[in-house]
Amino acid sequence: MKRKLSDTDWSPTTFTSLPLDPRILQAIATLNYSTPTPVQQSVIPPALEGKDILARAKTGSGKTAAYLLPILHRILTSQDGGNINNGGNDGEAVGGTEALILVPTRELADQVYKVIEQYTAFCGKLVTAVNIARNISDSIQQSLLLSHPKIVISTPSRAAIHFNTETLSLSSLKYLVIDEADLILSYGHENDMQVLSGALPKGIQTFLMSATLTDDVEGLQKLFCRHPFVYKPDAKEEDGVGEVVKQFYISTGEDTKFLLLYVIFKLKLIKGKSIIFVADVDRCYRLRLFLEQFGIRACVLNSELPVNSRLHIVQEFNKNVYEIIIATDENEIMGDEDEEEEEEEVVGGEDGDTVMEGTETESQPKKKKKKSKKSKPRKRDTEYGVSRGVDFQNVTCVLNFDLPTSSKSYMHRIGRTARAGNSGMALSFYVPKPLYGKHRPTSVPSSVHDEKVLERIKKQQKKLDHEFKPYNFDMKQLEAFRYRMDDALRAVTKVAVQNARMKELRAELVASEKLKRHFEENPEDLRHLRHDREIKVVRVQQHMKRVPEYLLGKGKAAGMGLQQSGGSIPFKVGSRKTARGKGKQKGKKVGKRKDPLKSFGKGKKKK
Repeated sequence: MKRKLSDTDWSPTTFTSLPLDPRILQAIATLNYSTPTPVQQSVIPPALEGKDILARAKTGSGKTAAYLLPILHRILTSQDGGNINNGGNDGEAVGGTEALILVPTRELADQVYKVIEQYTAFCGKLVTAVNIARNISDSIQQSLLLSHPKIVISTPSRAAIHFNTETLSLSSLKYLVIDEADLILSYGHENDMQVLSGALPKGIQTFLMSATLTDDVEGLQKLFCRHPFVYKPDAKEEDGVGEVVKQFYISTGEDTKFLLLYVIFKLKLIKGKSIIFVADVDRCYRLRLFLEQFGIRACVLNSELPVNSRLHIVQEFNKNVYEIIIATDENEIMGDEDEEEEEEEVVGGEDGDTVMEGTETESQPKKKKKKSKKSKPRKRDTEYGVSRGVDFQNVTCVLNFDLPTSSKSYMHRIGRTARAGNSGMALSFYVPKPLYGKHRPTSVPSSVHDEKVLERIKKQQKKLDHEFKPYNFDMKQLEAFRYRMDDALRAVTKVAVQNARMKELRAELVASEKLKRHFEENPEDLRHLRHDREIKVVRVQQHMKRVPEYLLGKGKAAGMGLQQSGGSIPFKVGSRKTARGKGKQKGKKVGKRKDPLKSFGKGKKKK
């Protein structure tokens, strides 16, 4: 006898055991998905019954499918019935918009849209979806909405704009999804959510998905949900970091950060894809120009880049086109423990830097924020996020080049690795207070509180029973590389960073237009737009791109402290073939360089 969905102890072990539409199951089979994740096993059965859902689930846990599969099934079921009863044509949609999916960032909206395309591959035109969070003109968005798509994916601000202009009709709405609810509130969408809540029809099914169940999320629950089914994962799943993530930290000076990074990537001590988090946008380009000096390719991801370029970077990174992304985490979230201590607050500094000032107490008045004469507001996308929501695939290492300003932000950063059963590593650099400000060209204001943040992270990881331990390099062997680091840093001046920033933005604006207009018809042209190409605003010395044999020493890098973990980290130095003798060719003498103008003149006289 088949068990009913209402049986509370029923948990599907395979997707085929779920009562989903055959067309959806066929799409799932083509994606080679067989076993539902814990959140899918718990959430899909009550969702198919029509219950509201309140789920705490991290990115990568399968939460997108947990709310999409029940919605798609119910839309198809009602659509088939509508075709029969109303005489509709087979394969064509009937009625208005039934599902509204609200997400905090454009990157996540694009990601959800692609997942819907995968699950509806065999549904014909019965389920149509539109992403109005994309960077396209309002007139195009309006025309898309006037076609009455079954599913609309949007950020709250875009949805509120189209609702106010009456191009987004919610009269036929049956399903509402609020994904990354805590992040939506932290991005300042409270007013937009209030506008939308007053326009929703009664009796719609609501899915509220969040990484944490804060007081603000509970406020959204009271606003949108009616006696929801609540899903809370076990401790190891809900903290966002499994046992496969190995966490290490390194105490270092400000300039030594660059030395460590150079050695790690030039000697390939980390194999696989890496995300490097830095404090601000200028830091992104300083680091990228520094790595270019040694022939190490990397691309930058920040809120100043056009949205199409950001989406393209994420897609190409997931396709293994790029191995290193340098990213900013400009929308960091302060943790509860940070708010309780009330020792400091984060305020925006010049060019997106993070500075710390005292908080207001009864005995200490609030300090006035100093306005910088030089600082000018730069246009940034407020709906941008990297540490949350975006699904980076097969990331080997998350490297915190600049420590985040809160332990909660640290958790979201390192959640980019060790996903889908893969192992991963998190490596964090921190600057002890006595070393802060010792090397001003590489200093960043947020580093002054690195020690306090590190202690909070240690306490957090201890509560979660995770190992967070120091990692010791043999700095004596690293000193042999220091003169090369100094040479590279001298080339990366403040002016060079500004020029690189402007040049990259100009190039990406052009690339973004090409992506929007041209690439759908010419997919082969995508390979011509690499985001890790050299910027070439500083002179690159070719000898810096190779490591001479004498620098590696007798035991190469074996004595650098890289094997202290018992070989548990993928830190190995591969064999290196030296490039000796390339400067000379057989039968030819290499002399001084000749002045091309003089040689040109002599050649003319001979004629």
